[in-house]
Amino acid sequence: MGLLVFMRNLLLALCLFLVLGFLYYSAWKLHLLRWEDSNSVVLSFDSVGHTVGSGRRERKTVAIVLPLSIPSHLAADPGKDRAQKEPTETMAAPGPAIPKYDKLGFLLNLDSKLPPELASKYANFSEGVCKPGYASALMTVIFPKFLKPAPMFLDDSFRKWARIRDFVPPFGIKGQDNLIKAILSATKDYRLTPALDSLSCRRCIIVGNGGVLANKSLGLKIDDYDVVVRLNSAPVKGFEKDVGGKTTLRITYPEGAIQKMEQYEKDSLFVLAGFKWQDFKWLKYIVYKEKVSASDGFWKSVATRVPREPREIRILNPYFIQEAAFSFIGLPFNNGLMGRGSWTHNIQREKEFLRKLVKARVITDLTSGI
Repeated sequence: MGLLVFMRNLLLALCLFLVLGFLYYSAWKLHLLRWEDSNSVVLSFDSVGHTVGSGRRERKTVAIVLPLSIPSHLAADPGKDRAQKEPTETMAAPGPAIPKYDKLGFLLNLDSKLPPELASKYANFSEGVCKPGYASALMTVIFPKFLKPAPMFLDDSFRKWARIRDFVPPFGIKGQDNLIKAILSATKDYRLTPALDSLSCRRCIIVGNGGVLANKSLGLKIDDYDVVVRLNSAPVKGFEKDVGGKTTLRITYPEGAIQKMEQYEKDSLFVLAGFKWQDFKWLKYIVYKEKVSASDGFWKSVATRVPREPREIRILNPYFIQEAAFSFIGLPFNNGLMGRGSWTHNIQREKEFLRKLVKARVITDLTSGI
């Protein structure tokens, strides 16, 4: 049972990485997204390794790094009498080593078959059935750096995570301790819903807000997933036939949050992805129902109220933003800073990253948008 819980949590973390990669990619626009925008994405991901996409898609891949050691019978032995060696013996110079992984650590041959142990373990699962631990196991085959991640949401142990403690937003929490502590003291809940936590296998889909979904009639298929993630102000009402009506998590930042109360779904978790220090200050205003000041450093108008109780609000762990940007996509680190508040992007790398995940069958692009 403990193993199932571990693999389930690892799978959810993988799904979250996909969300963050997509959210990071879309952040460079920093404009209000509309349904007519054809550059957004819909991703679906589950333990079976399926993903649904609309326009663009994010995916993660994993490779296994094998330690290289010199066999003992080939190691030099200083104690041997060199005279015993054949004086005429010559050794052919070894050719250049053929790399198995790219610079970021991804397996180069993504078309390779599953390792025997995985093929055997999942051989009896029919197509479309949720396979516990399958996607995360495949990730560890194609990308060895994919390890057991941090908690999905910040909890009261957030100060213990060195990876995020020393970096400013969006890659860490430096300087935000008091604000985060105040928020968490009110929200008190740091997990998914009890119903989702009870599932041993969960299928996840990431739905963007681009026009590529128009007239695709994927609504029912999207709603069939256990976890439906939507980003920023991605619309639902009036578009249920194409985008579905179910929302489990809505991940956003102040400028991207829905401003009209009637457009919010009734039962989703509201998740903040903090890209700057003002975002945490804004969330504190929202949680404590305080007045939001328009002069707090936002580049556009922001929501002044979110129709959620504190227990329905979460803070996304910056660990995932950090990993998605630097480890998976390979964006320049720059000491964890983004120059003058602007976003650094390498569009080609991001597209390659998504295509790797599709090719490795870690996720599936439902709309073939990549």
